[in-house]
Amino acid sequence: MKHNLRAGVLYVGMAYLIWGLFPLYWKLLQHVSSDEILTNRIVWSFVFMILLLAVIKKWRIFQETFKEIIQFPKKGLALFVASVLVSGNWFIYIWAVNHDRIIETSLGYYINPLVSVLLGVLVLKESLSKAQILAFILALIGVLIQTLSYGEFPWVALGVAFTFSFYSLAKKMIKVDSSVGLTLETMSITPFAILFMMILSQRGQLALFHQSLSTDLLLIGGGILTAIPLLFFAKGAQQIPLYLVGFLQYITPTMTLLLGIFVYNEPFTTNQLVSFMFIWTALFLFSLSQMKWGKAVVRKKAKNEFLA
Repeated sequence: MKHNLRAGVLYVGMAYLIWGLFPLYWKLLQHVSSDEILTNRIVWSFVFMILLLAVIKKWRIFQETFKEIIQFPKKGLALFVASVLVSGNWFIYIWAVNHDRIIETSLGYYINPLVSVLLGVLVLKESLSKAQILAFILALIGVLIQTLSYGEFPWVALGVAFTFSFYSLAKKMIKVDSSVGLTLETMSITPFAILFMMILSQRGQLALFHQSLSTDLLLIGGGILTAIPLLFFAKGAQQIPLYLVGFLQYITPTMTLLLGIFVYNEPFTTNQLVSFMFIWTALFLFSLSQMKWGKAVVRKKAKNEFLA
């Protein structure tokens, strides 16, 4: 049991660490437009995931899920919406990284869990504890301070948070295996990505196969990089409690925040620090409430298994 827990923490921790280091990779493609980086990421993610499904022997699950989508168009529509949302999330993130706004993406992923719970309340009619309500108020104050300090609406942070939260909600509603889901999502949006690349090629603006070998490898590698942490996460999340997954998720925005400040020297003002302190306090309260709930669920499950 302890071995499984350690292995689960290691796998999930590695996934979040890789996601947190993504800015280092996308910065290497700063000379390529964000929209082309996105389209390459979509296409090569699809190609790599197809190969991967064969290796991990999930091709039959993919075929069965695909047939189910054909049979139930609403599920297919939900999957397409999920693919549009994750594509939007990827684009905002890549654009922000390559326009020196990494710290804003960090803010977005810090508040993402709170936005997800808010959507659960609004869409799934879930209830909030007093600690969670206080956490929302503190986070809102933090976002308002951020807005005033920037002098503009923090669309990058909120865009990252809301696109990923809506994406997570869509995934929760369709309930598809993570690797199969990513394959279907990228498959549904790949034709549009290829069409866009063809338009760029006709205009003489396509970087892929027109600049350097290193650029080509980086663009193609973006697809592989997308899949690796997902596999780590899928394997690890099965071995540890949900509340622990929620706690580990803060590795990603912490890494991006540190990269933005200390590696890429993005300005980090006192007002921003105050804003983040409100949000960190909110997340502390939120995490405590989640851990309390998660441990209660684990104890109840253990008790039921003992009685059985």
